Amino acid sequence: MNNPPDSTPETLRFPCPSCGSTLQVPVSARGKQAQCPHCSGVVDIPTADPPVLHQSTPLQPAPQPPAAPPTMPAPAAVPAAANVAPRATTEASKLYQQIRDEVAKVFVGQEDLVEGTLIAVFSGGHVLIESVPGLGKTLFVRTLGKILGCDFGRIQFTADLMPSDITGAPIFNMKTQEFNFRPGPVFTQLLLADEINRSPAKTHAALLEIMQEKRVTVDGVTHQLDLPFLVLATQNPLESEGTYNLPEAQLDRFMFKLIADYPSEEQEASILAMHGGQSNLDKTLEQNIQTLTNPQQINRITAETENVRVDPLLIKYINQIVRLTRSWPQFYMGASPRAGISFIQGIRTLAAFSGRDFATPDDVVQIAKPILRHRVILTAEAEVEGQQIDDLLDQLMRSIEVPRIR
Repeated sequence: MNNPPDSTPETLRFPCPSCGSTLQVPVSARGKQAQCPHCSGVVDIPTADPPVLHQSTPLQPAPQPPAAPPTMPAPAAVPAAANVAPRATTEASKLYQQIRDEVAKVFVGQEDLVEGTLIAVFSGGHVLIESVPGLGKTLFVRTLGKILGCDFGRIQFTADLMPSDITGAPIFNMKTQEFNFRPGPVFTQLLLADEINRSPAKTHAALLEIMQEKRVTVDGVTHQLDLPFLVLATQNPLESEGTYNLPEAQLDRFMFKLIADYPSEEQEASILAMHGGQSNLDKTLEQNIQTLTNPQQINRITAETENVRVDPLLIKYINQIVRLTRSWPQFYMGASPRAGISFIQGIRTLAAFSGRDFATPDDVVQIAKPILRHRVILTAEAEVEGQQIDDLLDQLMRSIEVPRIR
């Protein structure tokens, strides 16, 4: 008598250790690896017969990586950690999804910009955005300020902007015959530094202490800023007229550099339908956007991300990435140790947003280019050849063996 389909000797069924789905492969694939179609995790196919399972899902054996040198086929193929539990709902992950849904009510598209900015907010970092004007950056920051319950400020950088125009300056009071400090626009929580590379270096230098130390020193007196404090700076492409190169010291203080591009045809049509009326923006934000949190909760969640576990193998992996940028042939200058610190802070926040209490190699790959693209400088030969930093970073990431965290 023929065997029933559930016990056919030509197939092998077993549960995925990541998501629990029942998988099915040919018996010839014993001892090899395969990729789960549900969670995309790479799993080890057992060599022994497991108990008979039902509701199986066909699974094709994954191609085996080359024996030497050990490389990954692409960043997207980074294996997830073994024994990954299904995504849980935590305070951080729930708030993250609520904020994204609320932002989508008035701000269309630019998912990478929204995600990167939220990671920076809950990691104590800053964001540099390269884009052309008119893509809704001011609308995004104002919307985010309303949702987060934080103060919003904007500085339009110009060629004649002075440092005191940013930090504030002492003003002589005629009544008291004394100088009183008048705070500048930097005394806020979400600061949009618009077209930051249109100002000279002395104005950029005024932001260095502010971004790193979260404080302002004027005439020997230090003034602390309220937390959270996020600088969301925009710069025009360097080919634009009247732009300056930002100094390396300031670029290194930005946690991420994000690229904002034009929306798709469908997204742009949604933007026209949503904002094509004559309604006032303040009224729109007041009526359509809810405040979901406050600075105290943001600071608390930011502190709690310290509890997200980062495996020593993952720290070694990050260190290899950062150090390799300093010897990569096409890079004249590589990333500093501050890039590695940004990696650790970013993957902890990203893991918390995903409902996990541990970080994975996927988290590292996801934020690698935003963290590194503004911290490396191409050699003259690479610039002449027209090579792109993001493409070179992809090659660099593929050259490093990805750890298997268990």
